[in-house]
This record gives sequence, structure tokens and C-alpha cells, in this order.
Amino acid sequence: MTTLPDRAGRHCHNVLNPLHSAAYFAPDLAKELAPYGIEDPAAVYLAGRAAAMGAVGAGTVTATFYNFNHALVARFVPEVWDFASPDTVLAARLRAVDSTLRRLLGEETAASDEVREAAELALQAARGCSRAGRPLYAAHADLPVPDAPHLALWHAATLLREHRGDAHLAVLQRAALDPLEALVSHTASGRGMAPKWVLSTRGYNEQDWTAAQDRLRDRGLLDATGDLTEDGLTLRKELEDETDELDRGPYEQLGADGTARLTELATGFTKAALANGAFPADLFGKG
Repeated sequence: MTTLPDRAGRHCHNVLNPLHSAAYFAPDLAKELAPYGIEDPAAVYLAGRAAAMGAVGAGTVTATFYNFNHALVARFVPEVWDFASPDTVLAARLRAVDSTLRRLLGEETAASDEVREAAELALQAARGCSRAGRPLYAAHADLPVPDAPHLALWHAATLLREHRGDAHLAVLQRAALDPLEALVSHTASGRGMAPKWVLSTRGYNEQDWTAAQDRLRDRGLLDATGDLTEDGLTLRKELEDETDELDRGPYEQLGADGTARLTELATGFTKAALANGAFPADLFGKG
């Protein structure tokens, strides 16, 4: 039986995850990979996130990332590993994370006792993660923990993000939501990326988006205006609740007090990162 308040793990994840994902919206990773000839934004992202799995092929990346168009992935993978090995990409990624977090949090905060405490708490939580059935988490769990507190925090946030993400994919498949249907329904909930960002980063076009909307309407999940129906809202709630259940291990490991403290610390860091432009202003929303 859980010892945590309702949705405590989800709330903690929601304020910690931006510290992980900010690295993929910052220019630093592209600057680090450009000398190796990796310059297309999609190639930068795909290489940066997939490198922990080694020199994998397009099929593995498409399967584990889930919501990317396979045609986009196959444009760059596995060819990207001819430009830079996974180990080279991982080293470049860590340098990029270093400069990104120092800029978004400020030099003083990045080296603070609070960041060190948050890193220790997040790493403690990660000890409650499970490798089984979670390929992206498992790949990152095999990487060494960086020494610097702000980098250790990013590493732990990445472990927790990929652990929840891998579990969420199983839930999406149970609900029979294909990759683009998952994106469309998430956007319709008001919490996903805006359509223009989905289309520009995931390799889909407006016709693909419209077709996914039509499929969701046929299931009674989306109405004529593109909003979720009652059934659609219910399904999205069930998806998050089921993901919470599959992702409770880390936060049970940390305990209620530890989870609350990590949530408090991460909230402050994420607010600072957002104030310093961690994400584009139009990234989220239905428009």
C-alpha cells in the first residue's frame, strides 16, 4: 500500500522533468555537436537522447521514443553514429547540460547546497526504479553519476523522467493510442506541445495531424472542435493514473517527506529556469 499523498510522485516529476528537458531546447547541445557535423536540430535531439543506448538503429529509436515519425528518425539514424560515436555524443551532452544549467539557474544556485540536496534526494528516488521493460531508463541507469551536484541532479532527473516515460508508453499501447493520436490527445488536454511544435519536431504534417484527429473522433474521444469529449477526458485521466501506478517505485523509495522536499526544491529551480527562458513561450497549448 502506498505511503504517499495522492499524485505526489506525479507532482514531483512534473517540476523535476523540466530540468531534464531544458537541455534539449537550449542551443548548447547543438553547439557542442556542430564540430562533428551534427547540425540538423532533429539529428541533435535524436543523437543526444539515444546515445545512452549505444549505436542503435532507427527501429530502436522509433520504438523507444514512440511519438516520432519513423521516416524522420531513419533520415539520421544510424548514420549519425558515423559522425560521432555514442560516447562522444554523451560527453558533448554533459558539457551542454553543464553550461545550460549554469545559465538557467545561475552560477551560485548551480553550486548551492540546495542543488546538492536535491541531487541526493533524486538519486535516492532513482534507486527505486526498475530496469525491466524500460529500455531508455535502463540505458541511462548504466551511465556513471557525474560528480558536480547540478550535473548529478540532471542525471537523476533524466533517470526519473525516462522511467516514467517508458511506463507511459506501455499505458498508451494498452489504450490503443498510436504515436500521433497520443500527441493529439495530449495537446487537446491543454498540456501537450502546441501542434506547430509537434509538426516541426516529430516529423509529421498537417494531413497526418488531421487524420489522427479523425481517428480519435471515430472513437468518441475528440469533438468537432478538436477538444476532448467526456470519454476523451476520462481516458487521459486514466492514462496518467495508470502511469502513476507503474511509476510509484521511486517515490515510495524516497518516502513522503523526501518526495515533498524534492518537489519543493525542484519547483524553485524550475521557476528560475523558466524565468530565464528555458522553453519557447509558445511551446505549449492547443493553438
